Amino acid sequence: MRYPKTLHVLMTDIGEAMPSTDDRLAPLQQWTINALHGALAPEIAVPVAYSLASWQSVSGDASFRRYFRTHFNGKSYIIMDAPPQKESVEPFIDIAQRLRDAGLRPPIIVAQQLELGFLLLEDLGDEMLKSLLTEQTGQLLFDAVLPVLATMASTCDVEGLPSYSSDKLHQELALFPDWYLQHHLSLAMTEAEAEQWQQLTQLLVDNALAQPQVFVHRDFHSCNLHQLPEGDIGVIDFQDAVFGPLTYDLASWLWDRYITWPRPQLELWMLEARQQLAPDVDEQCWIRWCDLMGLQRNLKIVGIFARLHYRDNKASYLDMIPRFSAYVRAVLPRYPELAAYQDIFDQWLTHR
Repeated sequence: MRYPKTLHVLMTDIGEAMPSTDDRLAPLQQWTINALHGALAPEIAVPVAYSLASWQSVSGDASFRRYFRTHFNGKSYIIMDAPPQKESVEPFIDIAQRLRDAGLRPPIIVAQQLELGFLLLEDLGDEMLKSLLTEQTGQLLFDAVLPVLATMASTCDVEGLPSYSSDKLHQELALFPDWYLQHHLSLAMTEAEAEQWQQLTQLLVDNALAQPQVFVHRDFHSCNLHQLPEGDIGVIDFQDAVFGPLTYDLASWLWDRYITWPRPQLELWMLEARQQLAPDVDEQCWIRWCDLMGLQRNLKIVGIFARLHYRDNKASYLDMIPRFSAYVRAVLPRYPELAAYQDIFDQWLTHR
């Protein structure tokens, strides 16, 4: 099949922008061209002057996936490249449908190639809630995302989703000693510290499993939510969704990676969320659920960010650790059962 000059120019421009050793790029380019034509303009014979003017790299995430933006007939699209040996696109396709069936707004999947790990997606734009989130807009945006949280928890189909099991929760918490303590700080726990750590992790796992289990996005924060022109909230990066604790996604939003909220604001939002998510749960029980869920997640994140630095050569994540370390240290004095861990975490999390 012959393509017009604009397409060949596009492919040349991409090749110049990407490493020559990138053996996935050429098939990704060719598939994208075929997908755009086949899915969006099958009735038009080729060659035709597509208005396909650019191919831009889009900021990726903490996985092995990468994203590009391209333009066709006056609209932009996102191309996902997920190497099958590292990432599968099938969970993304599955969860997108569950979200759509619940009335939420994931990107539309325009075309897919499962064997190669390619997806052509609707472009939800660049207006992430991260760019809108300030002290002045915090309440407004919380009011916008709370219905999304409530819909996911009450309406999204959970049949066949992986369970956020005790084993999975323990594995995630183990990222903290494995990657933060050992790789980043070059520290090994003493026998007494290991026993304390085991007690804490069991407490956090028990808290998670004691809650109602629902659909959990698992990375529900301001970079994965978009303000759409029609007023809806667009949802992305949902492929790791699980069947898990009710407060997990709320904790992801409250303890944000880019802005730290004062404690009174956190508790206000916890209680507002309780009215939507669990009105029959006692207020103090609910706040404890949220705090301990946040502690589990924030310890995991410190470990993940260290792993991204040392294993995946993504150095920028290391700079985000202090915010999450502060989150961990802030919650420990609030509960008698956590106070015993304060000294040891003060040592670990202020160590340079």
